[in-house]
Amino acid sequence: MAGLKSPTVNFFLLNLISLLPLLAFSFSPDHPTDRRILVLLDDLSLKSSHSLFFSSLQSRGFDLDFKLANDPAIAVKRYGEYLYDGLILFSPSTERFGGSLDLGGVLDFVDSGHDLILAADSNASDLIRNIAAECGVDFDEDPSAVVIDHTSYAISETEGEHTLIAAEDFIQSDVILGSKKIEAPVLFKGIAHSLNPENSLVLKVLSASSSSYSANPTSKLSSPPSLSGTAISLVSVVQARNNARIMISGSLEMFSNRLFRSGVQKSGSSHKYAKSGNEQFITELSKWIFHERGHLKAAHVKHNKVGETEEPAIYRINDDLEFSVEIFEWSGSSWVPYVANDVQVQFYMMSPYVLKTLSTNQKGLYHTSFKVPDIYGVFQFKVEYQRLGYTGLSLSKQIPVRPFKHNEYERFITTAFPYYGASFSTMAGFFIFSIIYLYNK
Repeated sequence: MAGLKSPTVNFFLLNLISLLPLLAFSFSPDHPTDRRILVLLDDLSLKSSHSLFFSSLQSRGFDLDFKLANDPAIAVKRYGEYLYDGLILFSPSTERFGGSLDLGGVLDFVDSGHDLILAADSNASDLIRNIAAECGVDFDEDPSAVVIDHTSYAISETEGEHTLIAAEDFIQSDVILGSKKIEAPVLFKGIAHSLNPENSLVLKVLSASSSSYSANPTSKLSSPPSLSGTAISLVSVVQARNNARIMISGSLEMFSNRLFRSGVQKSGSSHKYAKSGNEQFITELSKWIFHERGHLKAAHVKHNKVGETEEPAIYRINDDLEFSVEIFEWSGSSWVPYVANDVQVQFYMMSPYVLKTLSTNQKGLYHTSFKVPDIYGVFQFKVEYQRLGYTGLSLSKQIPVRPFKHNEYERFITTAFPYYGASFSTMAGFFIFSIIYLYNK
C-alpha cells in the first residue's frame, strides 16, 4: 500500500506547490494592493533604464515578474485561475506574445477585472494598436508620425524637431492624480492617439496643447494632419464597468529614468524646473491604476422598521422604514471612511418609487428613512454609485411589500364618512316611508 500511496501524495504536494503563488498573491477585496504584476518587455535592458518606475511599484508592496514579451513560457492563467492581478506591457514592437498569451488573452484578463498599463512608441506593432483600439483608444495610423508641438515643446540641446513635448494639461481629479498639484510639466516623446467617441469609459489624463499635431518630423506636410490640437491625447485611462483599470500612453520613454530625472524648461517660459513632473505624474497615476486610491467597498447593508433593529422578511404598505449602508475607501494601507454627499438609495420596482439622498455621520455610515409606497409587490433597495475616479458600487437587496390584511384596516375610515351617512340616511328614509305608507289613510 505504501508503494501506491507515495505517488498520490507526491502528486497532491506538487499541485499544492504550484498553486502557492496563486494563493499568496491573488487579489483580495479586503486588501486591494496585495498584487502580483506581470511585466512584459521588448528588451531586458528596460529593467535598468526604467528602474525608478519599477522600484516605485516594488517599494509599495507589488511583486513584479519580468519576462521578455516573446518568452514561450508566458502564462497568465493556471487551472482556470489567474496568476497575476496586473499586466504591464512595455513591449511596443512585439508582433506576437510568447506562450499562451495573445490579443484575446489580454482582453480576457481585463474582462476578468484585472488592471493593465500599456506603453507604445513610434515602433508600435499591430498587436499593441489592436489592444489599445479594443480599449477605446486609436493610435495615429501613420506609423512614422509622432507628436510635434512648435509652441509647447521642451527646450533641449539634443531635440531640435520639437518632438519632446512639455505637457501640463492634466485631468482635474484629485482621486486620479492625487491631491498634490503637479508643478513641473511632464516630458512626452511618442505617438498621438485619440479617443473613440463611442466609448464613454475612456478619459484623457494628459492632453496635448492646441498647437500640437501628429506628423512625420523628417518630411514636409503635404496634407493636413489627421490628428491635431486638443483632439490628441498623450495619456488616457479607462475604468471598465467591472472596475478594471487601464492606462494607455503613447510614450514608453516617459517612464524612463532619463525623463524622470531630467530638468525641464518649456518654450516661452523663463522658469526652468530642476526635475520634470514625470515621476510624480506616473507614480500618482499608477497608484490609481492599481487601486491604491479610489477603491470603494460597501458593508453592512441594513434595513428595518422604524423603532426596530431586526430586518423583516416583508414590509406592509405605508410602513416607516430605515435604510443604512457603510462605505469605505482604500487608502493604500487600510480602509478609511468614505465621505460624500451624493450617495442615493432607490426603492425600486420596475422604476424607482422612492429616491433618497443618504445622510452621513462622516464616519462611513450612510442612512435615511422613508415611508413604503402605497403599492404592493416585490421591491429592491438599490444603491448605484458611479463617481469619476472611484470604483462603482452596485448594491441591491430584494424585499416584498404586502397590502393590509382584512383585519388591519381601520374600523371606520374617515374618508368614507359620506358613504356611511348615505347608507344610514337611506335606511332611515325607507323606515319613515314604510311607516307613512302603512298607517296613513
